[in-house]
Amino acid sequence: MDNKAIGVKKSMNYALAYAILALCGGVFYREFTRFNDFSGVTALGKIHTHFFLLGMFMYLIIALFARHYDLYSMKTFKSFRGIYNTGVPMTGIMLGFRGVFDVLPEKLTRGADKAISGIAGIGHILTGVGIILLIISLKKAAVSEKTETKSTT
Repeated sequence: MDNKAIGVKKSMNYALAYAILALCGGVFYREFTRFNDFSGVTALGKIHTHFFLLGMFMYLIIALFARHYDLYSMKTFKSFRGIYNTGVPMTGIMLGFRGVFDVLPEKLTRGADKAISGIAGIGHILTGVGIILLIISLKKAAVSEKTETKSTT
């Protein structure tokens, strides 16, 4: 199996993992709010969407690029994976904490509220940095591919 095929397979595995997280988040949201007889708006409803869009769909798109470029051997792409796959779950987990306390009658202390917001903010920053690293990786791969094509002709 060549590097590009391995990259596609890894991307599909990440997409599958994020799809499972998204589905679990959606089921938890539905059942937890129903069990607690809660009908208002809660951050729990955003877990499902965050993991589907930022996780599964992102890696499905990356799989398409990995078919054409050898992304998984690039240093910037390795950095992207580490940073991005820390930021997205961190954000999802903090949405979960926030959402649980939206539903439960107990309210968060001011310190706990600020801590959740801060950690969620760090997760968003990491996700944003990861997206920038992905774009840089794709740009480098495209330039590298173009250079290789010119040198072989």
